[in-house]
Amino acid sequence: MIRLFVPNDLSAGAGVVPTVDQSRYLTSVMRLSVGAELLLFNGRDGEWRATLVEATKRGCLLKAEEQTRPMTLGPDLDLIVAMVKRGRVETIVEKAAELGARRVRLTITRRTNVDFVKLGRLDAIAMEAAEQTGRLDVPEVADPEKLDKILDAWDPARRLVFCDEGGDARPMIEALSGTTGPAAILIGPEGGFAPEERERLRGLAFVTPVSLGPRILRADTAAISAMTLWQAAAGDWR
Repeated sequence: MIRLFVPNDLSAGAGVVPTVDQSRYLTSVMRLSVGAELLLFNGRDGEWRATLVEATKRGCLLKAEEQTRPMTLGPDLDLIVAMVKRGRVETIVEKAAELGARRVRLTITRRTNVDFVKLGRLDAIAMEAAEQTGRLDVPEVADPEKLDKILDAWDPARRLVFCDEGGDARPMIEALSGTTGPAAILIGPEGGFAPEERERLRGLAFVTPVSLGPRILRADTAAISAMTLWQAAAGDWR
């Protein structure tokens, strides 16, 4: 059944007016007609079965009927990734949504060579991935921030898993065994972290340096690998 993310409050009998693009998708692409059922979620009220009650050239109207799943959230996991080329960062956001990250935080490091990103495009990718994967929320994609600023404001209660390409850290699956609580995964830029960044990260008590193996991975591959290992060791795959 089609799933759609909407900003509206959801309750029995609530009317929902989809966006123009969503209405076009439902009626022109998926060719739903009046009476067809679909699922709605908004990140707050769980998942609801809804009915298409009106369809015109201007748009359509949906009616929420009954809740199919109560609201739940996955593990409290952030993905912090240095900005990379558009295609790769789009893949990272998509896979972060599929793999259960609650937030994606873009960062600017010493060796970051990309300084522009279309957040609206990334938000749309995250929303579409959430619709397809069955999760009940859409991961937030935050504005890019300098790495030093992120670290200066860090909450030490959240473990920061530093994917260190230096080669002398413990394997990630081993380093995270038995850990619980809020966490974040940090992925560096294509040129790697600068020596001073690596030194600072290794000196912070809330940071756990980890290795992703003997090969140097591209940022998108590293992000997917790290999130997979984290979910297996400390997330909701156990």
